[in-house]
Amino acid sequence: VYQAGTLSGNPIAMASGIATLRSLKEVNPYAAIDRQTEKLAAGLAAAAEAAGLPHQIARVGSMFTLFFNPEKVVDYSVSAKNDTERFGQYFRGMLERGCYLPCSQFEANFVSAKHADDDVERTIAAAHEVLAEIG
Repeated sequence: VYQAGTLSGNPIAMASGIATLRSLKEVNPYAAIDRQTEKLAAGLAAAAEAAGLPHQIARVGSMFTLFFNPEKVVDYSVSAKNDTERFGQYFRGMLERGCYLPCSQFEANFVSAKHADDDVERTIAAAHEVLAEIG
């Protein structure tokens, strides 16, 4: 079986990966990340609701997406109905306020152990502004 990749088997990449896994085992940041993601997802949903925008939040662990769609997004046929023009406005507005999100409605956001309360609160505040403007 042929397998290739930029850093596949590279000793430095492997050592870094092992060190990261050891650190994650010691620190175990997952509960805190989950709380931050829940807070962020709820804040984004509240901002969309306040702006009167049809939306859905899909979330699993630290991964989430804000969809501009009145239907629960469960598969591609529903997702194909997303308001991608509105998403583009949201993306650009958030970027102008210093929040760099995935540039496609079909990509996911991720919260990391480095995202602090003030990061989440700034993002929610920016979303309230942007969504009110485009609502």
